[in-house]
Amino acid sequence: MSRPVSASDQAAAFAARFASQPLTRAQRHPAYRALLDTVAVAIAGRNEPAVHLAQDYARTLGGGKATAWHSGESMHAEAAAWLNGVAAHVLDYDDVMTMMRGHVSVAMVPALVALAQTHGASGERFATAYLAGFELMAKLSRVMALPHYSKGWHSTSAMGVLGAALACSVLLGLNAAQTTHALGLAVAQAAGTRGNFGTMAKSFQAGQCNAAAVRAALLAQSGFTASDAALDGKFGFLALYAAREDVAPALATLGAAPLEIEATGIDIKKYPCCYAIHRALDALFALCRQHGLRAEDIARVAVTNSAGGLDALQSRLPVNGLEAKFSMEYNMAAALLDGVIRLSSFDEARIGRAQITALMRRVVVREAAGDILPRWSHVKLTLRDGSVQEKRVAIAHGDAGDPLRDAELLDKAADCFAFGRYDGDAWAFGQRVLNCGDMRLDEAMRAL
Repeated sequence: MSRPVSASDQAAAFAARFASQPLTRAQRHPAYRALLDTVAVAIAGRNEPAVHLAQDYARTLGGGKATAWHSGESMHAEAAAWLNGVAAHVLDYDDVMTMMRGHVSVAMVPALVALAQTHGASGERFATAYLAGFELMAKLSRVMALPHYSKGWHSTSAMGVLGAALACSVLLGLNAAQTTHALGLAVAQAAGTRGNFGTMAKSFQAGQCNAAAVRAALLAQSGFTASDAALDGKFGFLALYAAREDVAPALATLGAAPLEIEATGIDIKKYPCCYAIHRALDALFALCRQHGLRAEDIARVAVTNSAGGLDALQSRLPVNGLEAKFSMEYNMAAALLDGVIRLSSFDEARIGRAQITALMRRVVVREAAGDILPRWSHVKLTLRDGSVQEKRVAIAHGDAGDPLRDAELLDKAADCFAFGRYDGDAWAFGQRVLNCGDMRLDEAMRAL
């Protein structure tokens, strides 16, 4: 008697089909954009203390064919996946999937690149694997992301490891049975708490997600087994990490047109801070441009986010750069005072300025009642003369609904290279990555 089809079986069967599915250039291109953005923000973070500490540890794990992006050092695939994941998330400048309540590309790009370098995979194979992992993460997000995140899980790592393991399985060419085991092994390692936000441990969790995915796929390839009920069984992932949702209907649509990369898309960050702040920043900058406003003109800033829009933010005034990235008050104040939010906005010296502290105390932040989706932010400026200017933004520039152009993404990469004091041509590297489908991925990465 055959056993019932589990959620892991559904996902694994999809992966086996998708691995040979022809994809258009338009479908693959977002994967190359995700690769460029993820590598660029890792380069920007190369001088962060967390990256130096992570590199020291990764060196103890032995050599291999994969590389540390920021240094070119050769490492074992698992070590490189972990280190590059830490570096790519340490500045919180990597892309997001709003529906997931997390960062989608940092959860799997470092793992996929490490395995592609180790196994000689092509850029096209990388894109197929990335889209498969994205597909699973999006389907799961539609069903369980909200209760998962509300419980305190860091969905980037705790849920992202499932999509990453599936993606790695596709890149390695695992069969359906092996992929089922890889997913079970991913569940065995799923972790990450929102309690670590604002600390080095948040980027550690992103790195751990990638290392766990590499480990799960390689072990499954070698014959290591796991439960087929690890996702939706009585004591499975959905029971422990969410609210026992039935994911079977969502998983039945895996690979159906339009693909999730087209229907949901990727939100690429324009500003190097928590994505929950981006709409408010767009609104503030638009008001300042439209009315010629400066910091000295503003008596009060009132920011209202849609329901759940403050979940990831710090409730206290920040004392360091990591905390500042999760502070609406700091970003509003810095935007008013400096007229820009860039990587250097989160230097410790800039955070401690007396003018910033004074401005932060004029910022009031609240969360509206109602539905979590669609997301929006409303900014209301009360001026010194008593007049009021206000604006509501639902789609931030960089969102899948208003994406950055390739040229804007290349400019972001150039700024990341400059901030990281990296001696490389970001535009040349970016152009190579955006057109890497016909070459081995390690050839494209050599342009670093």
